[in-house]
Amino acid sequence: MIIVIANQKGGVGKTTTAINLSAACALKGKRVLLIDLDPQGNSSISFIEPQTVNGSAFELFTELQEPWEKFTYPTKLEKLHLVPSKISLAKLEAKLVGDFDAIFRLRDRIEQIRSDYDLIFIDTPPTLGLITVNALVAATHVLIPIQSSYFALEGTDDLLETIEKVRSRPNPELEILGVLVTLFDKRTSLSKDVEAHIRQVFGKKTFKTLISRSVRLEESPAHKETIFSYAPKSSGANEYEQLCREVLKRV
Repeated sequence: MIIVIANQKGGVGKTTTAINLSAACALKGKRVLLIDLDPQGNSSISFIEPQTVNGSAFELFTELQEPWEKFTYPTKLEKLHLVPSKISLAKLEAKLVGDFDAIFRLRDRIEQIRSDYDLIFIDTPPTLGLITVNALVAATHVLIPIQSSYFALEGTDDLLETIEKVRSRPNPELEILGVLVTLFDKRTSLSKDVEAHIRQVFGKKTFKTLISRSVRLEESPAHKETIFSYAPKSSGANEYEQLCREVLKRV
């Protein structure tokens, strides 16, 4: 399964979900690859030192004859590998624009190693440009994190429209795996109202698991750790473990 974590709205917990959901699946014994396609590289720095990166996601798209080993790095988790991102990825759209195969680059590359992994997660930038479209064309499923805030569904229509366009032509197999309510604060009626509205809009596609607002989740990447090694008894670790179970049931 190839799962893209996408929402063009920033600050919705997309990278936090990419890091901890991929780690949770690896801890359950699944062979997992995390591909970081956000030029900010926040998923990458949770696992490896940026200065140790030579081949990255940018070269994955541009050096098509190079083997995957050049871009894939081990992490502290035995079953989890990473394709890291660097700021050079921000130049990718300008480099690929006009190429007839531009939106198929990632799909073609993943086909070479797809059987090596049980699950491939792709973290995307907060835009709906060529990088995110590449991820959607390559994927089997898309997971949409939505923050439980006042403007929660702002921009979601654009994402759903893009998903429909991808399904209509380049990737008819693409499915919405689920919608994840993030940064939930059970103390506020606003969070509860927004959660209810999201469930009303997306119905059974909404995961039962809620990801609460958590200092531990925010701190763990700075310590280059997932929530499972940084604060294994925290609510964040418990919630991402529950989400992992839901995801594995759905796929």
